[in-house]
Amino acid sequence: MINVDTVYQKVLAILNKEQRGYLTPQKFNLYANNVQLDILEQYFYDLEAFLAIPGNSTVHADMVDLLQTKIGKFEEYGDVTFLSPNFITPSDCYRISSVVYKDKEATSVSRKDLIYILQSPIAKPSENYPIYVENNVGVRIYGDTVLDGTAATNIELQYIKIPTKVVWAYEEVFGVAQYNANASTHFELDPSEETDVVMRILRLAGIEVKQLDVYEIARGEAAIEEQQELR
Repeated sequence: MINVDTVYQKVLAILNKEQRGYLTPQKFNLYANNVQLDILEQYFYDLEAFLAIPGNSTVHADMVDLLQTKIGKFEEYGDVTFLSPNFITPSDCYRISSVVYKDKEATSVSRKDLIYILQSPIAKPSENYPIYVENNVGVRIYGDTVLDGTAATNIELQYIKIPTKVVWAYEEVFGVAQYNANASTHFELDPSEETDVVMRILRLAGIEVKQLDVYEIARGEAAIEEQQELR
């Protein structure tokens, strides 16, 4: 988790340092959610890139493990509902990780390849070798035949959820926005992403800064917190 107020204060501090004006809470929340989703998508891109690197070096293995751990923070198991001819995925489904039918993991295939697979005597799906096709509402699953609602209790869905919406909530006090911790929602990203989150929000705000600026502000805030704790 990354504290939303910590990120907002760093962004405001850098904007102030660069004399770039004020970023409203509304715009910050918009940018913050765009950034969180972009970073999650980047995980998949990076994971695919590392998995494609030949060899089995420790560095590659460590990076794959790290990325899988970061993605795992968004992993969920969910039920599917049937609306002929599709099984509807949960509303917070971002990416499907796996579809399991009667303890057999189904293989994902494209709609383009589906017709050839169904006509192939060798590749044709079965109860032991199910397949599924994604569409804009969910998945269509094939065993010996295309599955219907009677199979719903035998289907297990594992998916990556859409990140919870980031909210820097506030109350106005004499016309000034004051942070409301109780109504706010933090980033679900790994804490190691905090600097990247700040940098990406600043880019969306139209400012390019050196990474060192972010670290300097982070160290300054940490020092202030330490002094406050010692009082």
